[in-house]
Amino acid sequence: MTTLSVRQVRFRYLTLYGLRWLPTGLLIPVMILLMQERGLSLSQIGLVATAQGLVVLALELPTGGLADALGRKPVLVVAWVVCLVSLVLFVVADSFWMFFLVWALQGIYRALDSGPLESWYVDATLAVDPEAEYERGLGWAGTVIGVAIGAGALLGGGLVALGPVGPLSALALPVLVAIALQAAALVALTVLLVEHRPAQGAAAVRASVAEAPRMVGQAVGLLRRNRVLLALVAVELFWGFGMITFESLLPVRLAEVVGDADRAAALLGPASSAAWLANAAGAALTPLLLRRLGAAPAAALMRVLQGVTVVGMGLLAGPVGVLIAYLACYTVHGASNPLHMGLLHRQVDGPYRTSVLSLNSMMAQPAGALGAVVLTALADATSITVAMLVGAVVLAVAAPLYLPAWRAGRRASAEEPDAGERGPGESAAGPGHPGPALDPAGPVDPVPVAVSPARPD
Repeated sequence: MTTLSVRQVRFRYLTLYGLRWLPTGLLIPVMILLMQERGLSLSQIGLVATAQGLVVLALELPTGGLADALGRKPVLVVAWVVCLVSLVLFVVADSFWMFFLVWALQGIYRALDSGPLESWYVDATLAVDPEAEYERGLGWAGTVIGVAIGAGALLGGGLVALGPVGPLSALALPVLVAIALQAAALVALTVLLVEHRPAQGAAAVRASVAEAPRMVGQAVGLLRRNRVLLALVAVELFWGFGMITFESLLPVRLAEVVGDADRAAALLGPASSAAWLANAAGAALTPLLLRRLGAAPAAALMRVLQGVTVVGMGLLAGPVGVLIAYLACYTVHGASNPLHMGLLHRQVDGPYRTSVLSLNSMMAQPAGALGAVVLTALADATSITVAMLVGAVVLAVAAPLYLPAWRAGRRASAEEPDAGERGPGESAAGPGHPGPALDPAGPVDPVPVAVSPARPD
């Protein structure tokens, strides 16, 4: 697939990953405020944001299949161009429908962007060394995203502090810098991502588009045949619902304990940067968790701990307690994602990898929309604390869905002659390996599972 070494593949992946998330960090502190400045109410902002979720839900699977059929690089190039266009529109948008278009374009971007870069990294790594432990790179990617978003948020806050420049308001400055960084990232993508495809040109594109539905169908077929994979994808339903607690309800909870919305907003800027740095620190713990516990037990533990941190955000008194729980939540979040994604990758072969990642990602979209509706309504009817406690329970109850992967890993280890020389949950394929990847046309459940988890995500 490539002549790059494992180290070079990892370096290019992490570089592109950081460049992909740096513009997002710049936008986090100003996105909602800029739309308010342009005249949108909070309810209108909620409505325009649904455009992204609906578009992602509609396109996630088709674009994943397209990336598997056509190639990861061309799909990523189109995705990052769409993102650039949406940011340019965001600078000049001044009405509900223009912002709706911005968010719809962001939905197209996120659907196209979901999975291809990570799939390229895993496949390119395994092409060089089939025994390579790519989970470490996925863990470092979690560190990179935390640093990139944290640094971007700090830079965005600093730009706002500079004040307006000419006709542009202070809130629009970070968006302009994000546009420049997105353009630079697009150039870096075309240079650093090396992918050899057997066929190119218009005929290859037409064939790939025609092939995409079959790739999607094969990926969905994997879920029917592999209970381990089905359970892993189901985790995303619970996470998507519960994440509303620390992404949307936390600012309201902080304003509640501080007693002043402006002061809470001032605290939340640096707190958000610190949270993403905590996310990076949590991701850096991935190798240690793999060695000590194995991937599946560690991933289950992280889901429970994340629920505990959300309970802390809902119950602790004073801004210091709430923010400490908030930072702890993002630390656990950073450790949890690479563990989950590593388990997911071990269950699928390369040709269908992006489609399965898209399935996994797609599940969080409707769950997040449902969580936003249910938890905000519950907060209005009762209190922010009650809504956060409900979200915490939903996050934690996903933990048993890692049991099939854990049992499959134990069985795989027991069948290997040297299994006793490795740590818990490890096999020759790498730490926490939950059993062999399935070919979509292969037999049903090659690793029998005693527990059949509930069917969500």
